[in-house]
Amino acid sequence: MISYQTTTPGGPLARVESETPQPQGSEVLVKMLACGVCHSDIHMHDGVFELGGGKQLDVGQEGLVLGHEIFGEVVAVGSEAENVNVGDRRVVFPWIGCGECASCKRGEEQLCTPGRALGIVKAGGYADHVLVPHSRYLFDKGDTNDSLAATYACSGLTAFGALKKAGELGEGDEIVIIGAGGVGMMAIQIARAQGIDPIVVDIDEAKLQSARDIGVSRTFDSSDPQTSREIRKATGGAYAVLDFVGAEATVNYGLGCLRKGGMLIIVGLYGGALTIPIPFLPMNARIIQGSYVGTLQDMSDLMELVRAGKISPIEIHERPLSEASDALADLKGGKIRGRQVLVNA
Repeated sequence: MISYQTTTPGGPLARVESETPQPQGSEVLVKMLACGVCHSDIHMHDGVFELGGGKQLDVGQEGLVLGHEIFGEVVAVGSEAENVNVGDRRVVFPWIGCGECASCKRGEEQLCTPGRALGIVKAGGYADHVLVPHSRYLFDKGDTNDSLAATYACSGLTAFGALKKAGELGEGDEIVIIGAGGVGMMAIQIARAQGIDPIVVDIDEAKLQSARDIGVSRTFDSSDPQTSREIRKATGGAYAVLDFVGAEATVNYGLGCLRKGGMLIIVGLYGGALTIPIPFLPMNARIIQGSYVGTLQDMSDLMELVRAGKISPIEIHERPLSEASDALADLKGGKIRGRQVLVNA
């Protein structure tokens, strides 16, 4: 088996040859065909999250195989594996928990700590094979393109889970999406599939143009903080803001868009710190909530929409698995629109 593993923080990934694992019990061995490159991979590769105020959270580990947006073909199954056959081509749900804690028993495996998430804790998709602990984590993609299908395991699921937290919209309720990168564009497509016409905000005119190209009618350049006032004036204040960047500037911008009783859902992990006068929270009755990917049931619901052809595709850029280090560097350098996907011929 060939994998690309972390070395020193931020250093080039190491190409490692090892014996291909053999599935035991309920395990399923998947040949990786496509694996998306996510901003979370950058944090795990760099080994830190920026917390603001000069503080950092150490993450990652040497020898980790990154990659959690995985699509592949089943090539072997353990003796206890059920409802799966060699030759099945499936999207892998990577947010796997211990199965025993309170979060797992609530069906929220993605919140299990430390859990067994592929590409975060256990070996992920920057490899030609991936070992999946159970067939329940495998999902049929229907007729969807292989590389696009891979992105639903994180980009799609993250967007779907965040939109779900916003709940049912009433008449006049407006949603603002901050960040028109890979996950933000996915959120736009899912929102439109649900009949929502979001307002889209970014500092990059090219990304705003990409949003307009897929039908978004209202876009704002957030490099000018005053545009949050324009949004609030035009809408009476947004009901919900989904921040797919998660930086100090974007969080404060999002708060500036909200009406009383509005909701800020922070999804992105760019980093920083938030300082807010505590009386403003009860006075404005606002909710600030984090959103971390989604549940196994969310994944099932999302893939049902995908198979029904209700979600329009995002822009995909394929490159060979051997270019994993370059893909991370290009994403970190802001050179990518849409989503990069590593492919294994």
